[in-house]
Amino acid sequence: MASSDLIRVLIVDDHAVLRTGLRMLLSAQPDMAVVGEADTAERAIVLDAELKPDLVLMDLTLPKQNGSPNTNPSGLEAIRRIKDRRPQSRILALTMHDDEEYLRAVLEAGGAGYVLKRAADTELLSAIRAVWRGGTYLHPEHARLLLGGASPKTAQETSDDLYERLSPREQQVLRLIALGYTSQQVAERLDLSVKTVETYKSRLMAKLGLTGRSALVRYALQHGLMDGQE
Repeated sequence: MASSDLIRVLIVDDHAVLRTGLRMLLSAQPDMAVVGEADTAERAIVLDAELKPDLVLMDLTLPKQNGSPNTNPSGLEAIRRIKDRRPQSRILALTMHDDEEYLRAVLEAGGAGYVLKRAADTELLSAIRAVWRGGTYLHPEHARLLLGGASPKTAQETSDDLYERLSPREQQVLRLIALGYTSQQVAERLDLSVKTVETYKSRLMAKLGLTGRSALVRYALQHGLMDGQE
């Protein structure tokens, strides 16, 4: 396989043993290569800029640069800063936190997926490939959390009228943003300016009464817009 076809991954976790295990798992895949490792949020930001990986595998709870413990999910701040500096970065959270609050926070920060460490052996590889292709990876249980326990069919029946108010272009923008594309990437894909994409985004969110990317993802899930992810 040509090097250009490889998914180049940066692993970010403060546990050396886990990083070693992840490196072995990913390196054994014919379509993946680990290009770097980081044990702090600060180091992750630096390496992302230097190495420009295709995907960052990000732990959420990381120590501070000086090694002192940090109970806050500093990985979230790293996701925000990486996306600010390099919007095309694809970031997949790998965490022990099975919590709706963390899931929403990852999506709001710009993350494209969420995998629990306890499920890494069964989900991680497919999650990496899905996110690399431009999709958003959510375990079905996490999707149910975002849906708030409502069935997609019921939610769709009660809000079809709102969705029908969207223009075809607004519907396209909604789906791409929910799948994890940045405004720049949506603009390139639809041959629009970034300013126009932002206008469409603001308009469709106002029509649907939504705030934030996690709400967009939830709405897209309810309406089956993420079926057949790209």
